[in-house]
Amino acid sequence: MQWFHLASYFFGGAFLTNAVPHFVSGVLGKPFQSPFAKPPGQGLSSPTVNILWGFFNLVVGYALVCRVGDFGLKITDDVVALGLGVLAIGLFTARHFGRFNGGYASEHS
Repeated sequence: MQWFHLASYFFGGAFLTNAVPHFVSGVLGKPFQSPFAKPPGQGLSSPTVNILWGFFNLVVGYALVCRVGDFGLKITDDVVALGLGVLAIGLFTARHFGRFNGGYASEHS
């Protein structure tokens, strides 16, 4: 196992997790924050932009997890690296998007 495989799985988990809110918002027809809005990451982007951004994140996440090294669900190091990426971006996005969507962070930041 090479260290960069674990780094790839970490970032793959982050990209896969980031795909979820963008893709789901787009499918629901709701505008949502994206890097393409004004200001970036704060303004709202159209559902179409969010579908495209979510799909891009899904493709990058797939490439980082499934095309780098030999990811295995039964290999603890691989799953831990992926899980930490999921957790890291999940916590970040909960706080970041929560500021704009009435979440906990908007009340206590």
